[in-house]
Amino acid sequence: MVSLAAGSDDWWRAKNGPEWTPEGDQYRVTFWWRDPSGTEATSSIRRVWIYITGVTDHHQNAMPQSLARLPGTDIWQWQTQLAPTWRGSYCLIPSERDDDFPAAAFADAGPDRQALREGWRKLLPRAVADPLNRQSWKGGRGHAVSALEMPLAPVQPGWEAQDVPFTPARCIEWQSQRLGNLRRVWIFTTGDAQPEERPLALLLDGQFWAESMPVWPALASLTREGRLPPAVYLLIDVIDTVHRSEELPCNPDFWLAVQDELLPMIHAQTPFSPLPERTLVAGQSFGGLAAMYAGLHWPERFGCVLSQSGSYWWPNRGNHQQGEIPRQLASGELQPPPLRIVLEAGAREPIIFRANQTLFSLLQPSQRSLIWREVDGGHDALCWRGGLTAGLISLWQPFLAPDNSRD
Repeated sequence: MVSLAAGSDDWWRAKNGPEWTPEGDQYRVTFWWRDPSGTEATSSIRRVWIYITGVTDHHQNAMPQSLARLPGTDIWQWQTQLAPTWRGSYCLIPSERDDDFPAAAFADAGPDRQALREGWRKLLPRAVADPLNRQSWKGGRGHAVSALEMPLAPVQPGWEAQDVPFTPARCIEWQSQRLGNLRRVWIFTTGDAQPEERPLALLLDGQFWAESMPVWPALASLTREGRLPPAVYLLIDVIDTVHRSEELPCNPDFWLAVQDELLPMIHAQTPFSPLPERTLVAGQSFGGLAAMYAGLHWPERFGCVLSQSGSYWWPNRGNHQQGEIPRQLASGELQPPPLRIVLEAGAREPIIFRANQTLFSLLQPSQRSLIWREVDGGHDALCWRGGLTAGLISLWQPFLAPDNSRD
């Protein structure tokens, strides 16, 4: 085998993103970036920050990491260790400065959390996907990201099927009188037999699952395989970050508007079952909190809850107080009704993970159908996409014909 000269065109053409080799029970992973301006003699790039969700992101309270240049070349590289089951997204941020973060972010005693958040807040709008990695998309924060999946990362049902035919979703506008705003809602159906009996799924942060990471092929594929029943899916847009932070965290007006305005309007044109045990709310982060809030307060309408990385710290981020829903459950102020629940959180999103574990322990005595899933990843849509389809399968298994039910 001919050894390629590091930094040559042929050497770079052989790169397809991060590379890894076994190292004990972990993998040694190397990230690469090619400086378009060449070597240190011709380039003004001083840092290439790497933001890996669940590893170097602001949730970890970890010191900022930059790739290092291989002297005399256009090669930048950085290494870390990851578990065989790890999955996550990452991005790169080339910079001509050395002072993107305050000195407190590099303190020997541990990085200052506020300094980290402020530094990443300024840098992330300039983030780029890995040019060597074909699996890239626009992340939930609005910047480009790329995917990295270790060899034993859990299977993500349906997401490998991109060529399956399906009827395109319809996008309508919902003008809410109660909320006083206008938003988009996508309506997606995967079958029209016995329309009045079809299960209904409400997907929060609908704009992400409709546009950034379209969920249609996965849902269509799993329905054709008999792993999901024919159903109606409503993907509800959040409008913007301001509305999202107002409407999703435990807001009764939002859910009253959904029940009194949106669902009757949709049912008139696309029938679905009114039964709570066939109605599912799915969400991530604030959306996971909102899904659980809907089920706990209106179990007569929303009988199935799929909560991923739910923000159960709300409204007490960072001050170690118990979040509102766990507090109400612990005090007995809120008596949990019987629901079908899938609760999922990433081991690498520490505050959210602990809050979800607390919630699980509080719900366990009252729930006969409560599934807990721990993900080897962070606060990451790349993890959520598999948990979304797996959660739908778990919650809707009772509505599959026996000969169509599968693991």
